[in-house]
Amino acid sequence: MTDPLKYVRPNILRLQPYSTARDEFGGGEIDVWLDANESPYENGVNRYPDPRHRRLKEKISEIKGVPADMIFIGGAGSDEAIDLTYRIFCTPGKDKVIIPSPTYGVYGVAADINDIKILDIPLGKDFSLPVEEILKVSKEETNVKLVWVCSPNNPTGNAFSKEEIIHLADNFNGIVAVDEAYVDFSSQGSLLHDIKSHPNLIVLHTFSKAWGMAGLRCGMAFAVPEIASLFNRVKYPYNLNGPTQERILHLLETETPTNHVEELLSQREWMAGELKKLTWVRKVNPSEANFLLVEVAEPDEVYDYLVANGIIVRNRSRVRGCGPTLRFTIGTPDENRRVIALLQNYKK
Repeated sequence: MTDPLKYVRPNILRLQPYSTARDEFGGGEIDVWLDANESPYENGVNRYPDPRHRRLKEKISEIKGVPADMIFIGGAGSDEAIDLTYRIFCTPGKDKVIIPSPTYGVYGVAADINDIKILDIPLGKDFSLPVEEILKVSKEETNVKLVWVCSPNNPTGNAFSKEEIIHLADNFNGIVAVDEAYVDFSSQGSLLHDIKSHPNLIVLHTFSKAWGMAGLRCGMAFAVPEIASLFNRVKYPYNLNGPTQERILHLLETETPTNHVEELLSQREWMAGELKKLTWVRKVNPSEANFLLVEVAEPDEVYDYLVANGIIVRNRSRVRGCGPTLRFTIGTPDENRRVIALLQNYKK
């Protein structure tokens, strides 16, 4: 079994993290807090939040079926976890990352910020995952520490099989980071429970999509405890504010995304069927996410037409590998019917 710590930057292994007053507190009945130089005047936000998100981790552990010591909770959705993955494993100016493309743009932006060389490998036919090409390049190049796999993939919408990602993890000499932001919409299932047997796997989830908490900006990374602890050591002390933690806990305890997911899946199929009827639509790509990547004859013109009628979609026609495409997020039934009605009248 691969020891994932061998891929960690030596300075990160030596790191003595900043210790907050709340970290040092061992528990007990306290009603006078004079340890953190806070304002003593209560207004609901005058105290620092729990830097280790203990209650939130307990709830996530219950929902995901993963021990709390395998969980990192980050702000900015999954983006903080993406940045920390580079900072933990990749030495700036030396190490390299493989990014199959097209995919989520933040992987590349975060690599550039951290001065990590990007090895871009195009997705295969029908946006398939080029596993053997990734493994070939990783053996030919030096200092390849990391590969990103977004499944279901954004912006293409397709999911990769668990078997091929596991095969990649088994044979890749580095960290395989799998972003499952859209996993709740996919039939492929999650790799969460494969982490223990494949400790070089890191799996990212978010509350922004199926759980409907995009405005709260909270994401998660799941890894073996040795790696999860590094995420918690390297992050800034109070990376998720108190009101956000409380709001997420409340939503997790009172709501479930199941009904919304089922409706979105049904609407996704309806939208795909209606879009295929339009003569200027060349292809509706199969999707296991909450969006459709649609190849059209005139992407800029269709985009402008929708904007002029109060609807915005994502124009992906300038993303290498996507072709002349628009990405349609699946909305409510009323929103989707409005989009289709407008598109049926395009150029009439």
